Amino acid sequence: MYITQDIRYVGVMDRALDLFEGQYPVPNGMAYNSYVIEDERCAVVDSVEVRFADEWIGKIRAALQGRSPDYLIVQHMEPDHSGSLLRFLEAFPGTQLIATQRAFVMMDNFFGTTFRGRAVAEGDTLSLGRHTLTFHTAAMVHWPEVMVTYDSTDKVLFSADAFGRFGEPNGAEDWTDEAARYYFGIVGKYGGPVQAVLKKLADVPIDIICSLHGPVLREKAAEALALYHTWSSYVPEKTGIVIAYTSIYGNTGRAVEKLAARLQALGQTVVVYDLARCDQYAAVADAFRYDRLVLATTTYNGGIFPAMHHFIGHLTERGFTNRTVAFIENGSWAPAAMRVMRSLLEKGKPLTYAENGVTILSALNEKSEAQLEALALELAGAVSEAAPVEEAAADGPKKKFVCRICGYIHEADRLGDDFTCPLCGRPASDFEEVN
Repeated sequence: MYITQDIRYVGVMDRALDLFEGQYPVPNGMAYNSYVIEDERCAVVDSVEVRFADEWIGKIRAALQGRSPDYLIVQHMEPDHSGSLLRFLEAFPGTQLIATQRAFVMMDNFFGTTFRGRAVAEGDTLSLGRHTLTFHTAAMVHWPEVMVTYDSTDKVLFSADAFGRFGEPNGAEDWTDEAARYYFGIVGKYGGPVQAVLKKLADVPIDIICSLHGPVLREKAAEALALYHTWSSYVPEKTGIVIAYTSIYGNTGRAVEKLAARLQALGQTVVVYDLARCDQYAAVADAFRYDRLVLATTTYNGGIFPAMHHFIGHLTERGFTNRTVAFIENGSWAPAAMRVMRSLLEKGKPLTYAENGVTILSALNEKSEAQLEALALELAGAVSEAAPVEEAAADGPKKKFVCRICGYIHEADRLGDDFTCPLCGRPASDFEEVN
């Protein structure tokens, strides 16, 4: 496949792979992209996973028609892009390697042998004849040795893993959704380094983006650059509400259905994920793409249901911020999920929390349905300063104390010295006040 008159695609397609990096579902497989630049001197850009070494080398031979490549440009050292290095050098022993100094160190670590070549730094260039390549370091997008390569002749950016996507290199599916799942799963933690690379490229005219995964971007190139700026800035791309939930016996799920229907009736875009059954990385991507998030789960072993715990971990480790978050909790005797979810999120970056929350005691009742309505109105912006729906005693609200052992919450003005937890029997000293 020709990309330009002098640049050809020589990548391979892994259709047998079910989980990329052992965790990301790839129902349409995964492309390992590589490119050949033909000029007075020829360059190959990146390698492929070692299982496809013979196919890849065969494609290079076919593209160059008897010529040997002068250079192999190694932009990224993950094994899906460097696994065939040794096989390549056996096939083309006179080729010079071009990489960052850190990449050469990683080569030694991966293969147990010393590789020789040219170590390049920020702004270094390589002339192939008509084509001049400029190298820009891209540390932590998403490994420390990464660089990207710009061809000023054809205005092509060879972007390493950036702008990648799961699936076919020329598949019919839209680039954006799978690219978002890829970005927020793999690159999303490194918004700062992505911004640094975008600044380096801000004045560089880019007509084509050649990533190491997914399709070559032509018409989508400008849109992709704009989306990466948005995503790496941690600001919402879309206006709408993601509801991520778990439900053991269906009662929490029914509350989520009611909330989603009410929000839609109020004119809101709503996306719902059952975290125990969905691809969590699709849910992570949408949590970052939309501006509001509702987390709904059950109290489980004094904490929260495992799928929700994992999901919140995915968010916080990727720098989830600049969003409004609301909570729905369910518990038959000592609901603690709201407190636990918020405490997990508060270990991460700043968020805005909805004034209203919903507490379900086993199943929806009149009180929790009123809380659900108040939350829907607040999320939809129908209430300027929404107040939580709570019942207060005639003499004012009581304090809440939570048992650190079992999660039981007790309401009282104070805990007496002789007080014990009605669930686990622990003394008052094992309780702490809940703000």
